[in-house]
Amino acid sequence: MKAILFDLDGTLIDTKELILTSFRRAAEDVLGAAFPDERVQALIGIPLIEQARALAPDHVDGLMAAYRTRNLELHDELIHYFEGTREMLEAFAEEGRRMAVVTSKRNQPAQEGLASFDLQGYFEFVSGLEETDKHKPDPEPLLVAAARMGVPIQDCVYVGDSPYDMRAALAAGSAAVAALWGMYTREELLDAGAEYEAAAPSELPGLIRRIDTA
Repeated sequence: MKAILFDLDGTLIDTKELILTSFRRAAEDVLGAAFPDERVQALIGIPLIEQARALAPDHVDGLMAAYRTRNLELHDELIHYFEGTREMLEAFAEEGRRMAVVTSKRNQPAQEGLASFDLQGYFEFVSGLEETDKHKPDPEPLLVAAARMGVPIQDCVYVGDSPYDMRAALAAGSAAVAALWGMYTREELLDAGAEYEAAAPSELPGLIRRIDTA
């Protein structure tokens, strides 16, 4: 593999509690009642505007604005670190692996999330919502990132924790690796087409080496 592309939320940083709480409070602000967490979690991995359209089609702008306000307020309190992430990235860096982040999040909050744990220096770039017209599960974000790196997409691996990540990877033609430490279950990721899986960040370097020699 010539490049490793990573999803962000649920893969590199633990934002589950932050996202669910932000949506809960935003819905209370705008609608007077919260959505069930399970309904929100099923949408994590696609752009915020699509989440808002699915949850409250008559209140999209208000819900998005309230979510961003609440997310900013809660960010530092509720964002968490996945044990072993830095060691994983350091191992890849020592092997000379090229890495980038491909996320449905806007660039600024994505950068801020990485900076919370000083992880941004491992990546050549962060490709966020603004970089493409189409978004996961469409393959465009992965194809654009691979082209930006000058690497054939078939020589890339995409690591993500959502079914949207797996579908995007398969549609693009990259290897699809399920991050089982994230927000979705193993069964959901396998059903979405995951070709490989890692139970923890510490397992990923060995897995990528095995993919190299497969």
